[in-house]
Amino acid sequence: MTSPSILGLPVPDFEAPATGGRFRLSALKGRKVVLYFYPKDNTPGCTTEGENFRDKHADFRAAGAEIFGISRDSLKSHESFKAKMAFPFDLISDPDETVCLMFDVMKMKNMYGKQVRGVERSTFLIDAEGKVAREWRGVKVAGHVDEVLEAVKSI
Repeated sequence: MTSPSILGLPVPDFEAPATGGRFRLSALKGRKVVLYFYPKDNTPGCTTEGENFRDKHADFRAAGAEIFGISRDSLKSHESFKAKMAFPFDLISDPDETVCLMFDVMKMKNMYGKQVRGVERSTFLIDAEGKVAREWRGVKVAGHVDEVLEAVKSI
């Protein structure tokens, strides 16, 4: 089942715990924001995706965008993951799935032959006015960050 598109829609303001203190979307009004949702800290695909965003962080900043990773992991887990991987951006903790549900990224997935509910790897580009400019769902990590960077540069 595919999620309905939220392209062009304003993103409601939200607040959540993050590695750099409380995250509040409205505090970033006037800037482009990349929110990438990932399943779990310290797993191979999520680590690679984070490294890719880390390695292009200066390019995103130069294009006027801030990057934030979001998963259901605890703030403690995020702090450790961020430090270990030297991420220059903050990770948002969403253990109660409030933000995940807002972006409709919770899906049933097959894990080792079992149906499990988890975060579908997804990225959202929010423009300076606070509207969704681009969305990527069911993301494959290879090449994804370059595609997101190109989209950031195009708006």
